[in-house]
Amino acid sequence: MTNKNIEIATFGGGCFWCTEAVFQEVKGVEKVVSGYSGGNAPGKPTYREVCSGLTGHAEVIQVTFDAGVISYKDILIIFMTTHDPTTLNRQGGDRGTQYRSVIYYHNQDQKEVAETVFKELAPYFENEIVTELSKLNIFYEAENDHQDYYRNNKEQGYCTFVITPKLAKLRKLHADKLKAV
Repeated sequence: MTNKNIEIATFGGGCFWCTEAVFQEVKGVEKVVSGYSGGNAPGKPTYREVCSGLTGHAEVIQVTFDAGVISYKDILIIFMTTHDPTTLNRQGGDRGTQYRSVIYYHNQDQKEVAETVFKELAPYFENEIVTELSKLNIFYEAENDHQDYYRNNKEQGYCTFVITPKLAKLRKLHADKLKAV
């Protein structure tokens, strides 16, 4: 029997389809769930409501991982280097507060690790890191058709032109942290 140190990380880096696809390839990641967080609208939001920009929610993922295999710090480094943490409310062609770069920490340790990662990575970016760092209040799971989106829709245009190149970047930068395929 293996000793698992299961932890959860929650963050958003633009469209959740992209970040979900990235973390499904990372060694030690047991589950990735797309969802919404950070807003103030009452009740569970829908994709359409979040896309309107009126709920205040961001598209995020919740990653369940074995900290004995991959550390929270490594999870954050992969996150910060597979999207642009220097653009406010935008990733590529996706624009609006729902696409903001954000880390929702679950405890004080996660907050401190995120602050350390920001400091360590700042010199590698031309512009200032604008990733929001906030305490997780609530996470709403997205509708079923948004789960495993890339795996189920690889031929769809957005997947081909946006997600596939992002996965190529992941494989180049973090090959040692990926699951064997």
